[in-house]
Amino acid sequence: MESITLEKQKTPFTQGLLAGSSIAIGYIPAALTFGLLAKSTGLAFWETLAMSLFVYAGAAQYMALNLLAIGTGAFEIIFTTFIVNIRHLLMSASVRERVEEDRPLIKALYSFGITDEVFAVTTTQEGTVKTGFVIGVSLIAYASWTVHSAVGYVVGAILPASLQQSMSIALYAMFIALLVPSLKKQRKIVVLAASAALFNSIFSLFLPSGWSIIAATLLSAAGIEWVAGKGGRQQ
Repeated sequence: MESITLEKQKTPFTQGLLAGSSIAIGYIPAALTFGLLAKSTGLAFWETLAMSLFVYAGAAQYMALNLLAIGTGAFEIIFTTFIVNIRHLLMSASVRERVEEDRPLIKALYSFGITDEVFAVTTTQEGTVKTGFVIGVSLIAYASWTVHSAVGYVVGAILPASLQQSMSIALYAMFIALLVPSLKKQRKIVVLAASAALFNSIFSLFLPSGWSIIAATLLSAAGIEWVAGKGGRQQ
């Protein structure tokens, strides 16, 4: 009975911090790895920290490192990041429907902190979600990602130069690790990945690397959705 009373006495913000602590812990290895790879890619400490502070998108940040490593221009990186993160528009809109009414500035604040994990924790709450709860979940996850990105960079700076250079291989291993679980779940993802790789190989013959990735991504995604939609209508 006492524990229930204490639980009720916690503010929504405190409850959000507690609910988001598991996300914060889960972000530690990914953020440390990002910091290490950013150092091996050639980014300065402040550039690495600024990317985590202002971009705050794990997969997109890893992708940006790869594009920077091959000399892709700024516009291509920004546009590719937009494509990768466009799902956040839908997630933020969904969270907005579950959270209590508040000022536009507050809405923008917690929308910036919406990640896949924060979205999952927030939308599984019962009833109307308090603004303080969303901010608490987002804040502890955001703090973990940015702080451990910086720690990873500092650790990377201590490593021998030869080991720092070899860390670039880990970037490709990270992409494979992100892709393989999805490949096991859906045949559609296998076709999407294979077609994107094929289109990129073709486009890279006459397009800059950044634009070839963008064109391959858009074409393969549109093609898969068109085929899937056509198959559904025939059924």
